[in-house]
Amino acid sequence: MIKVEKINEVFIRVYADHDIEYELSEYFTFEIPGARFMPAYKAGIFDGKIRLYNLHTKTLYLGLLDYLRVFAERNQYDIEYINEVELDNIIEQDEVERFANDLDLHGKHGKIEIRDYQIEAIHTAIKKNRTILVSPTGSGKSLIIYTLIRWYIEEGKKCMIVVPSTSLVEQLYADFEDYSKLNGWSVSDNTQKLYSGFTREFTRNVLITTWQSIVKQPKEWFGQFDVLIGDEAHTFKAKSLTSIMEKLVNTKIKIGTTGTLDNSKINILVLQGIFGPAHRVTTTKALMDNKKLAELKITSLILKYDEELRKNFKNMTYQQEMDLLVSNEKRNKFIRNLTLKCTGNTLLLFQYVEKHGKILHELITEKADENRKVFFIHGGTHVSDREAIRKIVAQESDAIIIASFGVYSAGIDVPSIENVIFASPSKSKIRNLQSIGRGLRLKDGKTHCNLYDIADDLSYKSWKNHTLKHAAERYKLYTEEQFKIQLIEVPL
Repeated sequence: MIKVEKINEVFIRVYADHDIEYELSEYFTFEIPGARFMPAYKAGIFDGKIRLYNLHTKTLYLGLLDYLRVFAERNQYDIEYINEVELDNIIEQDEVERFANDLDLHGKHGKIEIRDYQIEAIHTAIKKNRTILVSPTGSGKSLIIYTLIRWYIEEGKKCMIVVPSTSLVEQLYADFEDYSKLNGWSVSDNTQKLYSGFTREFTRNVLITTWQSIVKQPKEWFGQFDVLIGDEAHTFKAKSLTSIMEKLVNTKIKIGTTGTLDNSKINILVLQGIFGPAHRVTTTKALMDNKKLAELKITSLILKYDEELRKNFKNMTYQQEMDLLVSNEKRNKFIRNLTLKCTGNTLLLFQYVEKHGKILHELITEKADENRKVFFIHGGTHVSDREAIRKIVAQESDAIIIASFGVYSAGIDVPSIENVIFASPSKSKIRNLQSIGRGLRLKDGKTHCNLYDIADDLSYKSWKNHTLKHAAERYKLYTEEQFKIQLIEVPL
């Protein structure tokens, strides 16, 4: 027999015979990806594992209740609930649909007809109280969030929306203004922003903030909120973000939204422990098939290096390889020429600001036509400047944005982007899919987006270089997402 007691809106207490508790501990124990490379692991002071069930306190994240039920069923253990743990709200989807339609939503191009999958996602969130809505770029996540907060405000609830960057605070606020411009709902009266320079005193119905702005707030401060919506929820696996979530002990409603979850079981379980089970809203392929997103055309340009260079640099570390690639003059000029050859607004994404981004910016600016606007954006670019550039590019037809992955891979809404270039190799599923998403939004006259995925073949005989292996991971991802890809080898 397993006994389950709800402690608060973060944890449940799970206790049983000692043998069963040890089984539970093993069931909820996972090795952290890359842990074997951590100094603490190498020093023998950390075993590289995370344990989601605490044997000492007998606690488990509330959102993992479904996993606990699976464990009990597999092992034929009964569960006794000491108190009420979780009950769904009784709410019909038709009622949610009527509410959403009555909001009279508008956007930049007129009245918005809310889509069936958006209604289903909103209904799921309201019914379950806890869920992660997995919905790709261009599926209308901000519209889903807006409709949810309007629903909760009607119920007299106070809401907090946490996003990963100040740019996204401003963008979400602007999106809310667009949706509300003809329905009489005042965004300024109901919503406030919080990041550097804004007050932490909460006086409205909705707070839009970054996690960095609230991480040091005491548990009592979080008690003001009835609803937590975590946009780009995949970022919540970081320790500082989970510490925020663990302060929300009285906040029953916790909803995450994200374009994708990574393939790490431990990361997925931490997220679901915090927010609840994942619900897939729709897919990028389905949106493209239904003409809701631009058609994606992927060209992988595999740069082939001369034999002497490959021989001299075989067996190098990942960092040595990256240093070689970003400083390679031929490679950088190839990227410059590719960027300048693209027609339409082009987004060039890089990883390192000083040793790559600045070099690419100088090379491109030097050769670009004087009438072609070129912008350089990275973590040091002020949020107001980023927003100004976003608005300028929205009106341009042949601009170039040279931006760091960290700033521009997630959430930035620039529908006019027609070309995306990956100048730095990555195997991150989330980073790659979100970066692709920057070019998939539709605008008048736009039907497709070109992705140029630059790969580097530095292999020598049986040795395969690191970034070539990363390219293989990207190809696997493209296949999983049912994207078409063309491979072209380019002698460098």
